[in-house]
Amino acid sequence: MPFSSAQEDLVRVSRVDAANPLAAYSEHGFSLDGAEWLSVEHYYQAMKFNDPALREAIRAASDPAQARRIAKKNRNKMRKDWKTLRRVIMTRGVYRKCITHSGVAAALLATGEHRILETSQYDYFWGCGRDLRGDNAYGKVLMQVRERLRQASA
Repeated sequence: MPFSSAQEDLVRVSRVDAANPLAAYSEHGFSLDGAEWLSVEHYYQAMKFNDPALREAIRAASDPAQARRIAKKNRNKMRKDWKTLRRVIMTRGVYRKCITHSGVAAALLATGEHRILETSQYDYFWGCGRDLRGDNAYGKVLMQVRERLRQASA
């Protein structure tokens, strides 16, 4: 479960903490775009590429860290429009994981109105960065999906 800090009104999440159901690395599989994905990280990393063979290699990776390594090794083959699509892709994966696994959705809804912070000290786009000045895009994706889940249940 996420760690909540009442005095800061924050829920802290790490994308790479496979034990946390809200993490991209958690192995909560789902179907999306005609394939079965072991984790959001597998889906996210595979969607960086248009090459079907490379997507399949990433999809079939043994774990999320391996999926990321394969993508990183092939970064020169990344689709040109990736930076404009990456938030949408991450949101689709997280949302599909939540609607596939009620426990994950419940964990996200249990964060209430708290702000969700992705705690990476090294990632200034998805995380908060070392100085907390990062974009926190993953935290924002989680909060957006949380709101969407609320609307769907209303």
